[in-house]
Amino acid sequence: MQLHLPYFSTLVSSVIFLFNFGLVEPLIQEVNLKFNYGEKHQILVQKNQRSPGVERSPQKAGLLSQTLGESPSQIEALNRQAILNSQQDQPQAALQKLQQALAISQEGGQSFWEGVTLNNLGRVYQKQGNYSLALLSFQQAAIIYRQIGDRVQLGKTYSNIGYLFQIQNKPDLAIFFYKHCVINRESARLQTANLSELQPNAYNLTVGQTYRILSEKLLKKGRVAEAQRTMDLLKVEELQEYLHNVPGNQHTATGIAIVATEKPVKEKLDQTVNNAVALGKELTKLRKIPPQERSPQQNQRVRQLVTQQQQLLDKFNKFITSPTVTSQLEQISRTARRQNLDLESINEIRDNLARLPQKSAIIYPLVLKDSLELVVVTPESPPIHHTVAVPQAKLHQTIANFRQALTNPSKDIKTPARQLYNWLIKPIEAELKQSGTQTLLYAPDGQLRYIPLSALYDGKQWLVERFSINHITAASLTNLNTSRDQTLRVLAGAFTQGSYQVTVGNRRLAFSSLPFAALEVENLAATIPQTKKLLGKSFSPQITVPQMDDYTIVHLATHAAFVVGKPQDSFILFGNGDRVNLSDIATWSLPHVDLVVLSACETGLGGKLGDGQEILGFGYQMQKTGAKAAIASLWAVDDGGTQALMSVFYHKLSTDKLTKTVALRQAQIALIKDIESTNHIMPVANNGNFHHPYYWASFILIGNGL
Repeated sequence: MQLHLPYFSTLVSSVIFLFNFGLVEPLIQEVNLKFNYGEKHQILVQKNQRSPGVERSPQKAGLLSQTLGESPSQIEALNRQAILNSQQDQPQAALQKLQQALAISQEGGQSFWEGVTLNNLGRVYQKQGNYSLALLSFQQAAIIYRQIGDRVQLGKTYSNIGYLFQIQNKPDLAIFFYKHCVINRESARLQTANLSELQPNAYNLTVGQTYRILSEKLLKKGRVAEAQRTMDLLKVEELQEYLHNVPGNQHTATGIAIVATEKPVKEKLDQTVNNAVALGKELTKLRKIPPQERSPQQNQRVRQLVTQQQQLLDKFNKFITSPTVTSQLEQISRTARRQNLDLESINEIRDNLARLPQKSAIIYPLVLKDSLELVVVTPESPPIHHTVAVPQAKLHQTIANFRQALTNPSKDIKTPARQLYNWLIKPIEAELKQSGTQTLLYAPDGQLRYIPLSALYDGKQWLVERFSINHITAASLTNLNTSRDQTLRVLAGAFTQGSYQVTVGNRRLAFSSLPFAALEVENLAATIPQTKKLLGKSFSPQITVPQMDDYTIVHLATHAAFVVGKPQDSFILFGNGDRVNLSDIATWSLPHVDLVVLSACETGLGGKLGDGQEILGFGYQMQKTGAKAAIASLWAVDDGGTQALMSVFYHKLSTDKLTKTVALRQAQIALIKDIESTNHIMPVANNGNFHHPYYWASFILIGNGL
């Protein structure tokens, strides 16, 4: 659904701003709009009433003509100054600068900056509680962006309108406009250059925040299928905000569906928008003529066009706030369960799940300030939603405690593991049991990306003893059903000698050779004869990367660090001391590679946890190379545990012909239950007790688990 409310504002703002510059006659048709410039000063525009303090002087017309030749940087500077004035509670100063910027942009044909300025005007009015003028300004901006075909800014403007309705406690209209932010954003994602450009600060929310708020509001309304779709696209948007290079595909480009109840509103909106854009094109053409050079007929036509746009928007605004439409939008939640089954995106996911060899379910957690929202999709039923009443701060503290216990075998791990199980899995146990789920496809959110689902504890068992676990970046970005090549050919590199120091931000990190890396690679070669080994300084990017696509598995027994911050801060360290950062990985081409393994990764260095975008980003970058899946560790295991687990994993993968997900699970169970029975396939220099999750839970598989 697209609610384009933009046109009303185009008309009204144009009249008012031209009026203030003395460019139109003060006797205007009755507008009945009160412009609040704060409690002490108002401008009232009514029939036969001149705005206080406004004179039609040649000086004001001259001011406008003087500024028309100035560059967009001047318009940008005025907007920045106005934002600062607004933040300092100086609304009159802010509005004055924005009026000047608007006049310059309109008469100079700077449509992009005209839209930016109108969005900022809307934010100033919104802050003052003048919601009607805020809406008008946002609507006008939306008309302009629709007219020039800028879907990125159009989507963000719809987010502003959605937020405006949200703070007025009108959730159905907020949802409607937030959905249009998603629709336009995902359409624009097919051209990533548009998304990567530096964007002006003219919006209440980031796009990622819009997706998150929309997910929350849809869940509260019981519109779970739409929420699932938005949560999945949220992962894509988070990747874009982190990597800045994430193109869309045919699965993401459709955005979020317009449900049947919304379609009459959308049709009315489209009609209004198309008519207003037609008027706007003529208006833009006339405004490019300097005011002093226009004929009386042209000035009259400007006024007519502004009035006609206003009438269109006025009619549309009355329509969407009518009792009939309000009732229609409110009914959506009452018919949500049936609509859940009709949405194409959810049916596609369910079909993909049904084709997997093991019965599978997708779990989407959404971390909110006061709750954890869980959405589960299975092949046989509509998506299911549960709310867990846990504050974000408490969840984050439990995650931190769990991380500490995971990386220190002497600490109590079962207490935080049980608590996280109670929050993440127990609420959905009945659905998982009823559907016969064997594999959990997991799309974690925020700091949940720093912990392995496999190590949650139900009081009797670790979760990996009950389910195979397969992480995904987003269902819309992951091909879940492509089977792997059963002929295994491995390129194995190992960091076996030397030590190097690496500067990350303001930190200097030291990395030494891995004592078990050589044995890890030797065991791999013994298990899979078609293995090429690159050790020591032969394991360099120059030698390794060009050969990768000749193999089905690339195994890198070396240090890697996923660091909070920029993609350039996260890296893989090669045996000669060279680094390849997360951005560089995007240049790799690995369409024939089924699996990339990084067996000594670290996350959360120095105990610093962000939102896990670096982990999400790694998974996506590997998928972008063409590789089907990646296995990475969340912390480095330095005393033989990694080598032991990898030996079992590759044995299961090659000899038993298991899927990647099942092979990883069985390798983890082998370490949990009976290390002695597997000694013949994983000789370790010092067989220890590998039962603790520190040794086996670090590894997560991201992508296609077949």
